[in-house]
Amino acid sequence: MTTRGFSERAPTALFALYLAIWLALAIDPVYRADWLLENLLVGIAVPGLVLTRRRMRFSNAAYGCLFVFFVLHAVGAHYTYSIVPYDRAFELLTGSSLNERFGWSRNHYDRFVHFAYGALLVLPAAELLDRTAPPRGAWRFWLPIFFIASHCVVYELIEFAAALIFGGELGQAYLGTQGDEWDSQKDSLLATSGALIGMLATRAWREPRAAGGPEWQI
Repeated sequence: MTTRGFSERAPTALFALYLAIWLALAIDPVYRADWLLENLLVGIAVPGLVLTRRRMRFSNAAYGCLFVFFVLHAVGAHYTYSIVPYDRAFELLTGSSLNERFGWSRNHYDRFVHFAYGALLVLPAAELLDRTAPPRGAWRFWLPIFFIASHCVVYELIEFAAALIFGGELGQAYLGTQGDEWDSQKDSLLATSGALIGMLATRAWREPRAAGGPEWQI
């Protein structure tokens, strides 16, 4: 297969791999009702990406970022974010507890995924804005970050509404605050910080390529 052929088929391969992982994690999740809630937005976003792939073709790098984020989210949905056994997995690999190393008293998988949301989705956001509402000057750097930050606020409002509607154990599982009254603010800060770091990395990667071809392609 030629390099061009591989490049053209990469999104399809990533989608097929993601679908296989998602199906495996859909089997017997820890809390089925929470799993369904967590996958509502996925059920909109992933088909939307597939249906619009011809008129809104992202770069392979962007598709790779989307793939990693959706896999991380699938893991969180399977276990329920507040009890993902990352510390147990780390202990099996290294013989020591990650939480004990850093003095953590809560499960931080949700914090990690919020940071990853910003870091990984800022490139697709930049490509989307470049093609639909091209910003100029400094706005080309800052607008994707603000785009991600605004999404975080909307998502936190969705979580709040879901907790009010469903209440009880399901509402608490979906919120995943683990008793932290500043959970929403910390999640938003982490996602925005991730977007800033991701945009800096994107700019550092993009600039040397600008003279050699399309800026966002890989």
